[in-house]
Amino acid sequence: MIENSETYTIAFYNIENLFDIENDPLTNDDDFLPTSAKRWTYKRYENKLRKLGSVISQIGEEDDKSPVIVGLAEVENNKVLTDLINSEHLEDLGYNFVHFDSLDERGIDVALIYKEAFFKVENSETFSVYLQNEEGLRDYTRDVLLVEGQLGNEKLHIIVNHWSSRREGEKETEYKRLAAAKVVNSVIARLKNEQSNAKIIVMGDFNDNPDNDSLMLLEKESNLYNPFSTVLSYNKGSLNHNFQWNMFDQILFTDNFFDPDGSNLKFVKADVFNSKFVTQYHGKYKGQPFRTYVGKKYKGGYSDHFPVYVQFKTL
Repeated sequence: MIENSETYTIAFYNIENLFDIENDPLTNDDDFLPTSAKRWTYKRYENKLRKLGSVISQIGEEDDKSPVIVGLAEVENNKVLTDLINSEHLEDLGYNFVHFDSLDERGIDVALIYKEAFFKVENSETFSVYLQNEEGLRDYTRDVLLVEGQLGNEKLHIIVNHWSSRREGEKETEYKRLAAAKVVNSVIARLKNEQSNAKIIVMGDFNDNPDNDSLMLLEKESNLYNPFSTVLSYNKGSLNHNFQWNMFDQILFTDNFFDPDGSNLKFVKADVFNSKFVTQYHGKYKGQPFRTYVGKKYKGGYSDHFPVYVQFKTL
């Protein structure tokens, strides 16, 4: 047994519309106000923060340690992130965050929370995905977030994504996710040009499964390993649509993590965090993610996605 070996959990979690209760005139947040049909009140907001914090604090629980890094999707602003890391289950764990406001039409962004005692952020920046609608006008979506820093004497480049949804149909919207994949590939090419052996982790809600063209493009062009291609099964995924499991949430990484001479971190496992408490307990949706809302109906759950995570051990 290697002495002083550390296990680090790195996770990604789409937290389903974490909005504050204030009206922001610059974003489309009108569904998430106390006066809206959803009746998004301070009490409901506080309940969601507490529940999300309890989930995040337990990801990777077999090591009795919360994750050192968690990418997030569907956060409104700095305020909700400040409230989240200061919520009941996270306030003593030493998290900080990286977030930039994007021009996404729904006013939701990606972010990264991290434990300052373990991960030292050195740089962060965003990259826009340029899309056009049928009228030739700009179609604004979430930016791609790059955060670079040191973990366990290893420099990591972490790319956080939330690609365009399939709401108008899988095939009709595929070009948007392919465009996002090309942006990520160009970011990775730049990183590798600056440092040929760069250790890169790409995480996100891709709104595509591991075998879809957008993820295959990412995997092949940037030489990424996707452990979630074997985690997805008929009874396991990160979200469920029409009683079918999907693995839209994934974490990929460069194959140099497998090089024992060139990496201080060794890949251990990848999985979905689907403990019973984050699932529906009863009824026809039993086992599916316990959601905050279904349409306008308040359910009081966590999210419509399960978190996903990978674990690395120091050599």
